[in-house]
Amino acid sequence: MDVDLVLRSTRVIAPDGTRPASIAVSGGTIAAVLPHDAPVPAGARLEDVGDHAVLPGLVDTHVHVNDPGRTSWEGFWTATRAAAAGGITTLLDMPLNSLPPTTTVGHLRVKQDVARAKAHIDVGFWGGAVPDNVKDLRPLHDAGVFGFKCFLSPSGVDEFPRLDQEQLAAALAELAAFDGLMIVHAEDPSELASAPQKAGAAYADFLASRPRAAENAAIRNLIDQARRLRARVHVLHLSSADALPLLAAAKAEGVRITVESCPHFLTLTAEEIPDAATEFKCCPPIREAANQDLLWQGLADGTIDCVVSDHSPSTADLKTGDFATAWGGISSLQLGLPAIWTEARRRGHTLQDVARWMSTGPARLAGLDRKGAIEAGRDADFAVLAPDATFTVDPAGLQHKNRVTAYAGRTLHGVVTATWLRGERIHDRGALSEPGGRLLTRGDRPHAPGR
Repeated sequence: MDVDLVLRSTRVIAPDGTRPASIAVSGGTIAAVLPHDAPVPAGARLEDVGDHAVLPGLVDTHVHVNDPGRTSWEGFWTATRAAAAGGITTLLDMPLNSLPPTTTVGHLRVKQDVARAKAHIDVGFWGGAVPDNVKDLRPLHDAGVFGFKCFLSPSGVDEFPRLDQEQLAAALAELAAFDGLMIVHAEDPSELASAPQKAGAAYADFLASRPRAAENAAIRNLIDQARRLRARVHVLHLSSADALPLLAAAKAEGVRITVESCPHFLTLTAEEIPDAATEFKCCPPIREAANQDLLWQGLADGTIDCVVSDHSPSTADLKTGDFATAWGGISSLQLGLPAIWTEARRRGHTLQDVARWMSTGPARLAGLDRKGAIEAGRDADFAVLAPDATFTVDPAGLQHKNRVTAYAGRTLHGVVTATWLRGERIHDRGALSEPGGRLLTRGDRPHAPGR
């Protein structure tokens, strides 16, 4: 192949280790990972980032873009700009909080049409599984969604109802027939209903209203269903470390189950959340420091497969001072990498670990075999990170449409200095290019244009 770009660094995070290297790029694809001092081929331009680390572009499989329908909350233009500024080169959009939700092929086409001209990075879509759309699951799969999201407890929006256990079984049986993937918001509604419900500003009261038992029971039932139906399932945004032994045992048994957690569960703790600070509200909730320690153990031993944002923004007025009524969601697209790196380095983990959790793992979950690693044949997607640099989070510097963040005022390690998408620099020290992302569908080669 004719090489048109060589990206050089003393710290390239490749699957076989971190080392000095020169990454040769041809037509948006990684042609080879060469020794650091390899000659630059004739006609290729050299970009030398010195000691900055080059990671594979992050893949975020859990993003609520809310476009169309709730674009005052977010949108493809702002969400993908924030992602690019944070080193994310691929995201998968969740099927709810947009209007219409992605529960039919027609609704998917509406969303694709909206996203097409606004995407600064590559974008794919999850479908939705709701009580009345079992008939739509196979057509959505054939249309290219990467899997299907369902809620086992109320979703918070009327147009996306939860599945009860019978409805979940029917949907899983349908997906098992074509090896589709179900991704699950796992909180048990009966456990939530029996928990104390108390309105007000106290975070402790909110935490008591979303007990670990709700996650544990829902995950136990999900494992049983997946085992019985031989279905593929994925647990979203795990916050209860109590469920880790259940999940590890299910994996060891051969149940087809994977697990994610999120930056806010791994970097923020219940003990530090002030009363009325509903920018910290999410469901399931941020739990105690001891629980967080166990989540990190689950990451280290592989029980947790990946770390993704669950970026779920809203307008500032919906973040009321009452935890019972405030919108539940944390905005973190632009900050996930430095937030995780800050805590990971404190706990003795490496950038190799971070790349596995935030790029390779999510790409594997979604079946994006051209994403997620710096090796020949993959898309030339890179996040360039100054890992020892620090910054203090100023909401005014975020690309999110609504600059409400639980990370305001926190000092983080790791500055994303540049982001590359298929061999083109789309973010350079805060400057962002025009939209050049493509729409991805399951089974397609991700470098094929989606326009």
